[in-house]
Amino acid sequence: MEPILELESARLILRQWRDTDLPEFARMCADPQVMRYFPAKLSHLESAAMIGRIRGHFAEYGFGLWALQRKDSGEFIGLTGLQHVSFEADFTPAVEIGWRLAREHWGLGYASEAAWTALRCGFDRVQRDEIVAFTTEANMPSQKVMQAIGMHYDPQADFARPKVAADDPLRHHVLYRITRAQWLDTLHG
Repeated sequence: MEPILELESARLILRQWRDTDLPEFARMCADPQVMRYFPAKLSHLESAAMIGRIRGHFAEYGFGLWALQRKDSGEFIGLTGLQHVSFEADFTPAVEIGWRLAREHWGLGYASEAAWTALRCGFDRVQRDEIVAFTTEANMPSQKVMQAIGMHYDPQADFARPKVAADDPLRHHVLYRITRAQWLDTLHG
């Protein structure tokens, strides 16, 4: 597949990563509020390694987690995109949609706008029949984004996240799904 290097929405550009994104990305991944639903904050080196893994996913599959940039200011504000689920579960193999935004850009509709753009790409260009999303049970902001883009909660598919300690409250995850047919219904809705 030809790599999908850039997508655009009304207010955002989803683009390839630049080396200059690392300082802001590392700052975001070290923010305890941004990372409160993840097992740990990331160090500068761990953030750099994550960008490396994202670039590797693009090289292998032609899509991935795009860097997210505001059109009006050109500011890097986070990431949004699609990636293959990296662990085994009842619902895998699967492609998931994900996002992470810097705190100062919360509450402005950017997560939903970017996620909708990535979802459209997943069905139109990547040709997926289904896309999933998951998060911890307590992460209601992300679940609201999942609902806003037409995803449906699948309580039968809730799971314990691998590599998260059994006694960690973040271990239990909820799963949302959307099929191409459901997405088309949302478009014509």
